[in-house]
Amino acid sequence: MTIHGGRGSPFAPLIRVGIADDSGRQREGWALTLGTQPDIQVVGHAGDGGQALALARRTPVDVLLLDIQMPRVGGYEAARRIREDAKVREHGPVPRIIMFATVDIDAALPEAAEAGAYAVLYKDVRPEALFDVVREAAAFAEA
Repeated sequence: MTIHGGRGSPFAPLIRVGIADDSGRQREGWALTLGTQPDIQVVGHAGDGGQALALARRTPVDVLLLDIQMPRVGGYEAARRIREDAKVREHGPVPRIIMFATVDIDAALPEAAEAGAYAVLYKDVRPEALFDVVREAAAFAEA
């Protein structure tokens, strides 16, 4: 007998998601949207990239949503720090990073790729597309 842990199955592991954006409204919106999915759990929020690093150091995170433009420490720098941090790696694989932009994504892609982002999306992404990218990113977690 084979047990399949599909979406919504009690056997499917939860995808732990962290959210970093300087807008509390944006963080809440993503948390509410992601919270509608039985296989996704929001495990923490951060208001800038430094707080995102602190979140990833203290909490296992599978996927981290990062706004590119945040005060103090922006998304690109936060992604670099998170990927290189030994304390983050103590929890297991480094979180897959999905970056969000409000302007031209094509202009953001080179630096986002260099920082190690899995994907770059517009902030007004449709919920279904967000769910798909979060699940894809979690499925390809790196060691």
